[in-house]
Amino acid sequence: MVLRSIMVPRSALVVAAFGLVQAGMAGAQAQAQQVATPQVSAATPANAVGEPPAEAPAITPSVDVDVEYELASPQGDVSTRQRMRWQVATLRQRLDPDKSAVFMLTSWRDRTLSVVDNGRKRVSIMPVPGTQQLTPPGQPAMVGSYARLGSSVVAGEQCTVWRTKDTDGHPTDACYTADGVLLQVAQGGQITVRALSVQRTAQPDSLFVIPPGLRQEAPAHP
Repeated sequence: MVLRSIMVPRSALVVAAFGLVQAGMAGAQAQAQQVATPQVSAATPANAVGEPPAEAPAITPSVDVDVEYELASPQGDVSTRQRMRWQVATLRQRLDPDKSAVFMLTSWRDRTLSVVDNGRKRVSIMPVPGTQQLTPPGQPAMVGSYARLGSSVVAGEQCTVWRTKDTDGHPTDACYTADGVLLQVAQGGQITVRALSVQRTAQPDSLFVIPPGLRQEAPAHP
């Protein structure tokens, strides 16, 4: 994640696009800022340049997957859910915040992020924010620092806990499966992102297509 901040501090979010995007529609911007990016890494390392880490987790899923996440507010008193679906063959991700008419599609092949508002019949298409490149599926992270802390079980799945840092330099613990699925993120002892269910099933192309008949709007500026 795709996941960053459905109530998760922006610093805990990863992948340039989800959660940091400025959506070009009323309501869509708020939704976009509430999206975690459990697709690439639990945190974008502060030292994103330099030598590859000596040891690191796979941070992009190597299989099609459908994950439901629970995301906590920074205060830990509010939570919401979000569904993330990933199609490995086309490097596309879909994020659906719970009980929302807005969803987000990211295509890493052409580096576009589309925010779709079905309620208002509008779509905003923009480049994936930032310059971060997608780590190839199943490959270890190419930048940043990682320290293996141990293992855990989340949503019935085995994962390895890694200590890394977010863009502000804050320690962040992320739990990844061997095939690159992010299951949990924690900062300061508080779990901010947690998988509730994981389904490794083929994701159809139809999920990643912008519905016809929508009016296109320019992205809002920060």
